[in-house]
Amino acid sequence: MKQIFDFDAIKKLIAGQAPHKKPFNVVFDALHGVTGPYVKKIFCEELGASNDSALNATPLPDFGGEHPDPNLTYAHKLVSVMKEGKHDFGAAFDGDGDRNMILGKNGFFVTPSDSLAVIAAQSNLIPYFKQNGVKGFARSMPTAGAIDRVAKEMGKEFFEVPTGWKYFGNLMDANRLSLCGEESFGTGSDHIREKDGVWTALAWLQILAAQPDISVEQLVTKHWEKYGRNFFTRYDYENCEDAAAKKMMEQLTNLLNAPDTVGKEFLDGGRTFKISKADNFSYKDPVDNSLAENQGIRILFVDGSRIVFRISGTGSTGSTIRLYGDCYEPDLVKQKMDAQVILKPLINVALQLSKLQEFTGRKAPTVIT
Repeated sequence: MKQIFDFDAIKKLIAGQAPHKKPFNVVFDALHGVTGPYVKKIFCEELGASNDSALNATPLPDFGGEHPDPNLTYAHKLVSVMKEGKHDFGAAFDGDGDRNMILGKNGFFVTPSDSLAVIAAQSNLIPYFKQNGVKGFARSMPTAGAIDRVAKEMGKEFFEVPTGWKYFGNLMDANRLSLCGEESFGTGSDHIREKDGVWTALAWLQILAAQPDISVEQLVTKHWEKYGRNFFTRYDYENCEDAAAKKMMEQLTNLLNAPDTVGKEFLDGGRTFKISKADNFSYKDPVDNSLAENQGIRILFVDGSRIVFRISGTGSTGSTIRLYGDCYEPDLVKQKMDAQVILKPLINVALQLSKLQEFTGRKAPTVIT
């Protein structure tokens, strides 16, 4: 990591040494997973963070009875600490350390898609990328398209791939990819052929170290001002009956095949959504020419919004239906609104098109991310 990042610059950030005017308080939640010793060694011993910056840093076989997922629901201790307003930066890591969540002061939540896009846009501030250059960017298909515009502005090759890290790995092996991520809190670069939560936290600190007195929220807001904001949400409907999930997907497939689908308009919440494209996502790997089909039903709208449906976990415990909503907003005032408020009309259209509630009997998702 010392060959990838400038540890001295990050140490000055945390300590509040020039060019910084005050200490930058950080905190990390290892969720009793394998990153605990790395948090203590890297962030506390090497970079000078206080010992109490390491939360849940003792690895435990049962993760302390908690679920080691770095999100707003399961990393609740970190969320509570950040909402107190005493810390400037917080990060949580999952059980095996490959996924992460980034928070700013007062609990400002950085979505995985925004985290990826900000790192991409600021990659010139990371020594590793300065030395090796940036080859290309990629995201999984369900992930919001924030990085797409960064890639276009930087003139870099961009890939939209199916869910599954192997697709990123192929591109890295072919020297066509430097930075990638997925909406399920995974971010990685080509320093290794995997996701890396600790790397992501260090990347954020490196970027912040290069811009004295900027906060996480200010950094993200400046990014939105330049590129626009992608509002994103994921609704998980867990343990649905397999037959009900299948009927819903058949309903959507019929929609894809209908000749009048493209051009249809739907009105909700004062917004009009006009379908520009509808398909079941497929991907031809540019490296080995393998074809991955039926990777998720996508419905794209003229205004840049889109909805995605995927099914996973079919079997004895039922199916999990995942509904993704992604809405692009260039308006500076609306960018500061609550994501669920902005996305509600789009989700209503998604429920109307899929008849999800009618088929499953579910009036609300199990989890909203």
